This record gives sequence, C-alpha cells and structure tokens, in this order.
Amino acid sequence: MLWFSVWTILVLATLGGAFLLGRRLWRSVVALGRELSRAADTASQLADRVDELQAARAAVDTGPTLFADPEPLWEHWAELRAEAADRRAEREQRRAATRLRWRAYWS
Repeated sequence: MLWFSVWTILVLATLGGAFLLGRRLWRSVVALGRELSRAADTASQLADRVDELQAARAAVDTGPTLFADPEPLWEHWAELRAEAADRRAEREQRRAATRLRWRAYWS
C-alpha cells in the first residue's frame, strides 16, 4: 500500500508539472504570435515609408554639361564652396572650444 501511494503522488506531481509546462508553452506561443504580428505591421509600415521616400526623391541630373551655360555651374560651385567654408568654420569653433576645455581640465 505504501508503494501505491508513493507512485500515485509521483504520477500526480508529474501530471501537474506537465500541465504547468504546457500552459507556459501555450502562453509563450501566443505571445510569439502577437510579436510576429506586430513585427509584420512594422515591416509593412517601413516598406510603405521606403516607397514614399523613393517616390519623393528627386532625380539628380548627372548628364553631360560640356555645352551647358557655365554661369549656373559656377554659381552652384560657389554655393558648395560657401557651405563648405561654413562647415569648416563651425568645425574650427568646436575644436577651439574642445581645446579650451581640455586645457582647463589639465591645467
């Protein structure tokens, strides 16, 4: 009789553990399904946004300019040079500020 009760308790404990394990597995599968659905929605939104941005992107004219009017080209080149000079000045200001901070730190 003792062995029967021991085995009964072992079987019931095993069944209880299997139930708990199965319930956790089911909940994990349901959560995975929700996350996959959310990921699919996000991927769809990303694809739509990519299509939107590609449609909005303007085509850059890279055609030959051998016989084109040089004035607009020189104006564009001057604009690019001015923007580069502005970036260079800002970079130099940042570097000067960094040098001053380091000098104050190490002095």
